[in-house]
Amino acid sequence: MKNFDNLTQREILALAISLEEEDERIFADFAEGLRQDFPASATVFEGMRDEESGHRRRLIELYRKKFGEHIPLIRRQDVKGFVQRTPVWLTRPLGLDIVRREASAIEVETRRFYEKAAGRTEDASIRQLLDDLAQEERAHEDRAQELKEEELRPDVAQDEERARRRLFVLQIVQPGLAGLMDGSVSTLAPVFAAAFATRNPWDAFLVGMAASVGAGISMGFAEALSDDGSLTGRGHPWVRGLICGAMTALGGVGHTLPFLLPSFRMALAVAFVVVLVELGVITWIRHRYMDTPTVSAAMQVALGGALVFATGVLIGSS
Repeated sequence: MKNFDNLTQREILALAISLEEEDERIFADFAEGLRQDFPASATVFEGMRDEESGHRRRLIELYRKKFGEHIPLIRRQDVKGFVQRTPVWLTRPLGLDIVRREASAIEVETRRFYEKAAGRTEDASIRQLLDDLAQEERAHEDRAQELKEEELRPDVAQDEERARRRLFVLQIVQPGLAGLMDGSVSTLAPVFAAAFATRNPWDAFLVGMAASVGAGISMGFAEALSDDGSLTGRGHPWVRGLICGAMTALGGVGHTLPFLLPSFRMALAVAFVVVLVELGVITWIRHRYMDTPTVSAAMQVALGGALVFATGVLIGSS
C-alpha cells in the first residue's frame, strides 16, 4: 500500500476517478436494493448516483488534458488511510437507515479526500477542480435532503413508513414473538412438573434451564433453516434464527430463575407472577405489532398458558 503523501498528481487524479466510480456503483446498488420496498428513497439515491457520475466525468476530462488517455489503476485499498467499507449494499432486503448512514459516511470520507488532495496539488486547475468537488461533496448531504423532500411527499413517506414497519415485523417481531411464545409456554409443563414432583427448587431450576436452553437451540435452528428470506423478504436466516432462539431461551429462563430461591413456596409464587408478566408481554406484542385485538390476544395466550401449566401441575402431582 502507498502512503497518500507519496502520491503524484497523476495518481491523485486516478484515485479520485476510481473513488467516484466506486461511489457511483454503490449508490446504484442502494437504489436497486431499495426499489421494491422504498421506491421514493431509491429515487433519492439515483440522484446521488448521477451526481457522482458527473464528478467522475469532470475528473476524466481534466486527466486527459493533463496526462493523456491512460489512467493507471489505483484504488482505495492501494492507499493507506481509507476506511474499510462493509458491503451492506449486497444485503437483501436493504435497511433504509443502514443505507442512509453508509451513504453519509461515504460522502464525509470523499470530501476529506478532496480537501487533503487539493492541499497537496501544485497545479492550479487540478486544485480548483478538487476544491470544487470538496464543496459539492459537503453540499451533497443537503442535496440528498432536498431530493428527499421533493420525492417523499407525505403520502409516499407514509407508504415507506408502512413498508419499514412491515419489514421490521417480518424480520424481527415475528421470529422473536414465536420464540418468546414457545419459550414462555412450552417450558411451563416441565418446570412446574419438576417443581411439584420433587418439591425441590433446585431440581426445578435445573429442569427449567435445560428445557429453556434446549428449546432455544431447537427453535433457533428451526427458524434459520425454514427459508433463506430471498422470496419472503424475511431477512437473513441466521439473524432470524438467533433472534428466535434467544427469545425462546429468555421466555423459559424468566420463570425458571425464581426457583433459585431456597423456599419452595416463595419460588412457586414468584414463578407464577413471572408467568403472568410473560403472558402479558406476549399479549401486548401481538396487539402492538400483529394487530390482534387485546381481548382476543389475551384470551388466546391465557388459554394456551393455562392448559400447559395445568398439564405440568397434573403430571408433577401424580
